[in-house]
Amino acid sequence: MRFLKIIYFVGLLLVCNPSFSQSSKQQQLEEERQRLREEIEQMKELRANNKRKERSVLYEVETINSQIGTRKNLIKITNQQANLLTREINTNFKKIEAYRKELSALKKDYAKMITKSYKSKSHQSRIMFLLSSSDFSQAYKRLQYMKQYNEHRKEQADRIESNTRELQALNTDLSRQKKEKQVLIEENREEQNKLKAEKKEQQILMASIRKKQGTYTKQIKEKEQQASAIDKAIEKLIREAIARANKKAGKKVTKKGSATTFALTAEAKILADNFTSNKGKLPWPVGTGRITKKFGRQPHPTLPNIQINSSGVEIETRSGEPARAIFEGEVIAIQKLKGASRLIQIRHGNYITTYYNIENISVKEGQKVATKQAIGEVRTNPTTGRAIMKFLIYQNAKRLNPQSWIYKM
Repeated sequence: MRFLKIIYFVGLLLVCNPSFSQSSKQQQLEEERQRLREEIEQMKELRANNKRKERSVLYEVETINSQIGTRKNLIKITNQQANLLTREINTNFKKIEAYRKELSALKKDYAKMITKSYKSKSHQSRIMFLLSSSDFSQAYKRLQYMKQYNEHRKEQADRIESNTRELQALNTDLSRQKKEKQVLIEENREEQNKLKAEKKEQQILMASIRKKQGTYTKQIKEKEQQASAIDKAIEKLIREAIARANKKAGKKVTKKGSATTFALTAEAKILADNFTSNKGKLPWPVGTGRITKKFGRQPHPTLPNIQINSSGVEIETRSGEPARAIFEGEVIAIQKLKGASRLIQIRHGNYITTYYNIENISVKEGQKVATKQAIGEVRTNPTTGRAIMKFLIYQNAKRLNPQSWIYKM
């Protein structure tokens, strides 16, 4: 009997253990699903805020493309959750079957013990059983047997009660899982309908773009030229900042604007090392927002056969949203650049973060700032109603991908 119990216990562990990893995976999927839902709600909010403003068709297509991509991911995650719930339901079925088998075996065993006990239940028969012993040793053994038999009966009764409770709990959990799965299926059906509507809107907008593709291509090239000029101005500011810092540190600069590496003091090196160690964990430069343009060379999101380049990332946020420092450091520049509104640069050892299209600036040059400290507000374009900040990270004069440094960007 003991051997059978061990086999059953091991088997039950093999059935139950996957539920721990499944539960953890389910939680991860639910967190990702909620994040995607929030992202879609953000897009809807931003579009609603811009409703009365003049919006280009390119912007509309770009936004609807982002929504479609995010909604596809949401549907994919929801499907994964539903599939995982199906596996959990199947696992529960197996556990319930295992408990039912053991419960049935325990009840049969218990019934036999009760029958046997009933046949010899009288106090007199138990005394006679002891008195009929051939010697004291046999009487002692019989007494111990009677004691163990009673303990075993109690243990069997407790196990039946415990397994019955466990079976009821599993059935309740199974019912909950089935309801959760049904909710996910219904939500997915709604998301599929929304996706169809968005694709239809996308097709209409793309048809209007194709009619004026030459005009839009020209506009994009002009914007790329403006962005390139702004990038050159930013890089010039960085080289000048490096030259000033190196001069202050006593390092000789051969030519103005030619410096590309900071000469670090002990304090600046500690700050730079701390910045480096936080790669991938740094906070967003705004409290809420979405990426509208990623870092590096990439296909245009709307027009085919057109490549665009981005020295940083562009983040669309709400009107009046505070811009904030992603790490402690010192404000080294506040500048007005053509086509970029105002710009703020913060030095973190040999790293520089740049935030532009900022207004209502609340810091000044030379000021020390803390992580997540508000430094101004993202400017809202009065024509389009969009609040977009461009954010860049440099190590010395080398351009870095902000998406590798900011948490879940």
